[in-house]
Amino acid sequence: MISPRLRASASKCGRSGQAAFEFALLYSAVILPLTFMIVFVAEMIWTWHSVVDLTRAGAQFAATHCWQSDGSASNVLNWMQTHVPPMIDQQQFQTNAAGIQVQYFTQASDGSLTPMTGCADGGAICEPDVVSVAVTSFQFTRFSSFFKLGAVIMPPFTTTVPMESGGYQVDPTNPATAGTCVADAAQ
Repeated sequence: MISPRLRASASKCGRSGQAAFEFALLYSAVILPLTFMIVFVAEMIWTWHSVVDLTRAGAQFAATHCWQSDGSASNVLNWMQTHVPPMIDQQQFQTNAAGIQVQYFTQASDGSLTPMTGCADGGAICEPDVVSVAVTSFQFTRFSSFFKLGAVIMPPFTTTVPMESGGYQVDPTNPATAGTCVADAAQ
């Protein structure tokens, strides 16, 4: 006959093993995937905010620096590619795989915007009224290789601001400098 003390001890060990198994099952099926999901979403939101900040900074730079009449906006693109904040998928911005676009517009009296194509003002300061900077084809690829998930395609990020100085610095004592765009050496 088995003593009651031995029976209680055996029953306790059986329940202890069951609890460990249930914990392992719950941990591997619920807690671990939920933890990875929280980390994934947090990194995606951090990257989202970094892209928004980069777009805003690029638009601010474009509004205060010389614009190229050929429409290339190479100074803005170069600045944005070299000033990408520390973030995931940073190389997409440094190689312009994220699709950074810069557009300049003139604004009509009714508020409508027309793409700036050139100057037709007879030699006065030729400056656009509005600049728009957009990131059009950014894909968040952080976990696409590790978890075999597809890349998350982000929506376009666009910032449109009025031109501020456009790089023009007019010396009131020397009217001959009117209309001269002075590049910022500290770009």
